Amino acid sequence: MAKKIIALAGQPNCGKSTVFNSLTGAKQFVANYPGVTVDKMMGWYKRNGEDVEVIDLPGTYSLTSYSPEERVTRDVLLREPLSAVVNVMDAANLKRSLYLTLQLLEMEIPLILDLNMMDVAEKLGVSIDVPELARELGAPVVTTAITQGRGREDLLQAIAEMSQSGVRTSLAVCELYPDLKDALDDLKALLNREEKLKGAFPISWLAVKLMEGEPAVAALLRDKAKGSASVFARAEEWRARFEREKGVSADIYVSGQRSRRAAAIAKRLAAKKETAKAPLSERIDRAVCNKFFGPVFLLFVIYGFYYLSFIQGYNLTHYTWPILAGIRSFAERILPQPGLVDVPIVREFVLWIVDNLNALFNYIPIFFILFALIAVLEDSGYMPRIAFVLDRILSRFGLHGQSTLPMILGGVILGGCAVPAVMATKGIPDEKSKLATILTLPMLNCQAKLPLYFLLIGIYFNETVRLPLLGNVNQQAIVIVFIQTISLLFVLPIAKILSMTVLKHKETAPFIMEMPPYHIPTLRGVLGRAVERIWLYVCKITTVVAAVAVVLFVLLRFPGLTPECEAYYEAEKDRAVQVFLDAAKDKKFGRNLTDEDDVLNLILYQQGYRELLKSGASAEKKRAYGLTNPDFFEIIQNRKDPEAKALEKELKKLIVFRTNALTAIRKERIDNSLLGKAGRALEPISRYAGFNWRVNVAVLSTLAAKENSVSTLGALYIKEADDGEAKNADTLEQRMKRQEEDLTPLHAMALMLFMVLCPPCLPTIMAIRVQTGSTKWMLFAFFVPLILGLLAAVLVFSGGSALGLTGFQAMWIFYLIPLTLTVLLGLIKTKRTY
Repeated sequence: MAKKIIALAGQPNCGKSTVFNSLTGAKQFVANYPGVTVDKMMGWYKRNGEDVEVIDLPGTYSLTSYSPEERVTRDVLLREPLSAVVNVMDAANLKRSLYLTLQLLEMEIPLILDLNMMDVAEKLGVSIDVPELARELGAPVVTTAITQGRGREDLLQAIAEMSQSGVRTSLAVCELYPDLKDALDDLKALLNREEKLKGAFPISWLAVKLMEGEPAVAALLRDKAKGSASVFARAEEWRARFEREKGVSADIYVSGQRSRRAAAIAKRLAAKKETAKAPLSERIDRAVCNKFFGPVFLLFVIYGFYYLSFIQGYNLTHYTWPILAGIRSFAERILPQPGLVDVPIVREFVLWIVDNLNALFNYIPIFFILFALIAVLEDSGYMPRIAFVLDRILSRFGLHGQSTLPMILGGVILGGCAVPAVMATKGIPDEKSKLATILTLPMLNCQAKLPLYFLLIGIYFNETVRLPLLGNVNQQAIVIVFIQTISLLFVLPIAKILSMTVLKHKETAPFIMEMPPYHIPTLRGVLGRAVERIWLYVCKITTVVAAVAVVLFVLLRFPGLTPECEAYYEAEKDRAVQVFLDAAKDKKFGRNLTDEDDVLNLILYQQGYRELLKSGASAEKKRAYGLTNPDFFEIIQNRKDPEAKALEKELKKLIVFRTNALTAIRKERIDNSLLGKAGRALEPISRYAGFNWRVNVAVLSTLAAKENSVSTLGALYIKEADDGEAKNADTLEQRMKRQEEDLTPLHAMALMLFMVLCPPCLPTIMAIRVQTGSTKWMLFAFFVPLILGLLAAVLVFSGGSALGLTGFQAMWIFYLIPLTLTVLLGLIKTKRTY
């Protein structure tokens, strides 16, 4: 028996996803349509012993070629062997829904009309003549209020009957478009001569699309029809004649006829009870879409978003991080243990991978809240209101009202993350604005950039300055405000420049702002959407992070130490061990310490006891640990016995030596590594930006994750030893300031500006690849910020040095450049064309 496949089609906010969830339950999965970035939701259910596959098509207002969603929906309807297509309609807004319905009828598919959200329609006093609607459109009509479970069985029965009968509904296009009757008849006659088109595509629909001048249909005909050239020529003649005679283009006429037919049917068959009160959605919109109160309300929503996701989400990581840390501890226990001055490569490699993945998994609580809140905004109906409030401003810079949410997530306020921000752009219907948003989001201040900002500000901008009206102000507060606002002043003009140049010919979609009624989101829908998006994030991003972590591990480790260095550290280790063994000789607790292996076991035993203390172990567990090696236990915890105390002091010296040796070996390995050599090789160029080789290595390490900048600097500026005692209390700020006496606030300002504009990290790069579906745009998103970041750093450092400016003075002068550019470009109006 052939598999039955049905598809759900409908406009946004018609309850289609709720119908899909109701039909399929938990039997769902997500994929991508080939060649595009649009998600494909699929599921299945069993009825009367038959498995039925369900495809949830993207929500779309029409079936033209304005957006990927429209093209995907149309291609599935044309090419998939569908047993039935369910057109989910908003019963409370029949006129709007019918515009898509008429286009579906033109395609001659097995169509079922689902008048969903009947509960909302009833509350609004809307009644629909269902039998007459079915007769008018020639398709079966089912009424549902799927959130209440009403009509589900009727819908399933209608699907079963349609699948059985295979009846294909149709629309008399010549009656719908009377002024095009002669043209359509002529084109249909030409198309009917093509054998490959018969039965493959609806001829009447093809004729209408030729009159609309659809490029996608033209491409289809070139593949299938031998005489396509003559058909195109005839269609062009008819379009030119029509526009000459009627004074309007054929595609505008077709669109207008659909709208008029939809309005006529809705007026005749949908009656609305007149009430003195305006609908609740309209009353709410008077406030939330108000010219003055709307933006204020949006700011509260934005703050709530930021507070719940980043602040409370970050608090949740305090509970999830111990789990991730426990995984790492488990890996440490089962992996080969480190030696005195060497770490097995297997141990280093596995822990490196675990650390990279843990850094990613640690964001899952934040992302889960983010995605759940996005689902709430989508399901409640407020998302289109956000676009309405901000589109007027953002559109001046080539962005879209729906760019707002991704920008919030990306770090308009310090502390965002570019990965969920890029993923959130999928809701932007305008391809040009979507790409402009995606390509500029990494320039916002994600939370991974903050550690480097705070490190440099803490070292180089801690003086007090006097400002007009403000009095004495600490430089740190001013620089933080500068960093927070400069990113937005980069994003807006760069987005405008992109939209006027490389994105100039990208497709745009009409900004349709017909507001759906407000709904109360369902818990199942919100949680289901959040889990689905988290799963996509984990599947699509972590595999890439693991692969890149392997590459970076190799680049930072190989070719490794020179034989001379290895011999030196080996000799130093032997000397330190011998000093300790000599001190343990003839001591009562040192009788089991005879060689290097015994010394290493003692060090590992001491580390195990320290971990036991950190975990808050009970006295019984401590005693049990002591019984595993009583002599070792006396050395590490007996403060009264003079011999034990003396041995513990010598042990601490040996541990300090081991710590310093491992750190020095790591530094030596990085210096000699491929990545370290790359950092030195870049110095002749990067010195104009004020970067030395250490900064170059830290910058290169941020390609995997921005957090790596500070951790890499921590490895490069190692803890020093002084008279045999390590300066373990030194912070990275103190070590960096002491070991880099040549670095100034001007160097720091150049580095911070580079970090603002620097290329996105690899998880973000892969998110861009996923959302754009293009390697070209992924590479563009990498190299353009790299060039802009270097130019900004060179301008600040070399320009500031030439003018004798301090870092604080250069900051004020540089700020004027993007500020002026933003104002000037904002004054240039660009007309949207479709």
